[in-house]
Amino acid sequence: MDAIVVKRLTKTYKPLWPWEKPATVLSDVSLSVREGEIFGFLGHNGAGKTTTMKILLGLLRATNGQVELLGSPAENVAVRARIGYLPESPYFYDYLTAEEFLCFYGKLAGLDRETIQKRIPQLLERVSLTEARHRQLRKFSKGMLQRIGLAQALIHDPELVILDEPMSGLDPIGRKEVRDLILGLRDQGKTVFFSTHIISDVEMICDRVGILSRGKMLALGRIEDLVDAHTARSVEVVCDGVVGDDLHDVKKLAVRILQRGERCLIILSGQDHLEKVLAALRQAGGRLVSVIPHKGSLEEIFLEQTSRKA
Repeated sequence: MDAIVVKRLTKTYKPLWPWEKPATVLSDVSLSVREGEIFGFLGHNGAGKTTTMKILLGLLRATNGQVELLGSPAENVAVRARIGYLPESPYFYDYLTAEEFLCFYGKLAGLDRETIQKRIPQLLERVSLTEARHRQLRKFSKGMLQRIGLAQALIHDPELVILDEPMSGLDPIGRKEVRDLILGLRDQGKTVFFSTHIISDVEMICDRVGILSRGKMLALGRIEDLVDAHTARSVEVVCDGVVGDDLHDVKKLAVRILQRGERCLIILSGQDHLEKVLAALRQAGGRLVSVIPHKGSLEEIFLEQTSRKA
């Protein structure tokens, strides 16, 4: 079963003045997120990620399209009790202590006092804030505020967790702690949908990814499949027993030739001329050592897709 289903989602803002044109921030976006997986929603700032999340949560109304969460229409208010959410720039009552803050949000979630008192120590330990439980939020660092925000999103033990830029502004240690927490949620069977523009975080923890640019979905699928489907950027051919510079046909086809003793490294721009190069090397009496295709990384795919769209 899919935890999130988005079909042909479009959001257009009407102009404030008659001479202005309507602004379309989402155009025909479709995606699905399976239960129990971590889905990375990747895009540059202003791509439409936050708008999509607000529509999922009922904070904005779509112009067109359908959205389902946990098997129910997104308009169903009851389903929101099964969702945890952390916005990109949350506002917290900073005069509250960590314990008071989580107690407040537990009551908002409709939890009874006994359940709240049981959940608070567990969550504070989970986000490594046990020692700061009596400290006011105004004395928290950026990373600590992000972690207490994650704790409030989990106070009611939701099935689906939606996080908007959860690693934004964190140092490497803070980002690792948030990544470990997200992985822990998946281990518990939770579904995590988070947006980011930090590609390395997506590569480390996500099962699948969607790339959004200027309101349009450019790529969707497992990271391995997207990378495998990406055309090889270059091919390295290593052989012994020949001098590459003396092979005129190979020299014309290669981007670069490096010679070290009897070993020759030939770099090709792609696989188009690979067979010709191998045939020339065999004819010259060379001994093939290896052929290594270098495929694009997720970062290269993201840059290529967004540049093409631009």
